[in-house]
Amino acid sequence: MSWEKAVSQNELAQEGARQVVKISQKKVVLLNHQGEIYAVENSCPHIKAPMSKGKVVDGTIVCPFHRSVFDLKTGAVQDWCPFPPGVGKLFGKIKSETALAVFPTRIEDGSVWVDIGT
Repeated sequence: MSWEKAVSQNELAQEGARQVVKISQKKVVLLNHQGEIYAVENSCPHIKAPMSKGKVVDGTIVCPFHRSVFDLKTGAVQDWCPFPPGVGKLFGKIKSETALAVFPTRIEDGSVWVDIGT
């Protein structure tokens, strides 16, 4: 594993806190959801829209553009391109259903560490 220090734990202390960081040339969204720190790629696997503005709901993150839904722990697709109604699923066929990249996190010495696997 290749752990890198991302931010101070205090920067993500509050529920819903989030921050975009760059780790080894990847933009990663760090967020606090229900006391857990998650790290996901800041790029929707559909058309590369930024995930930093995505809504977090019940352990998932929703792409703010086409509303694809991804599991925060695994990145697995829960719903692929449901928006806009009627044409969203058709638009989703531009690229096949693809999981969101997620990365392991840990807290050590007051800092959040992320392993992006490089």
